Amino acid sequence: MEEAQVSQIDELHTQLSTNNSSPLVSKLKKLLYRRMLIGVNDGRYFLGLFHCIDKQGNIILQEAVEYRITSKSAPGPADQRCLGLILIPSACRSSCHVDCSIEEKMSLMSLS
Repeated sequence: MEEAQVSQIDELHTQLSTNNSSPLVSKLKKLLYRRMLIGVNDGRYFLGLFHCIDKQGNIILQEAVEYRITSKSAPGPADQRCLGLILIPSACRSSCHVDCSIEEKMSLMSLS
């Protein structure tokens, strides 16, 4: 997902917390157990399966792996470590990518 799609997830979250309409819930249910890559403000990335989102917009990933680049001067492989189940606070999220087809991404972006 691109940066615009991060705001789409945030907008879905906002609408869900104020209105429990079933179309919005079904859109989030389509994301369940999809592979998701989430970037955080300090430059790390977390790859895992989307498990849930709460009313505050915090996301829980299962089977998560953390990736971080150790040296900014020399490009090289990122360090990684397996974390398992993690919570990523909404305030820390800088990007969010979901592994799905283009058609599915387009349907998730339409909020009608």
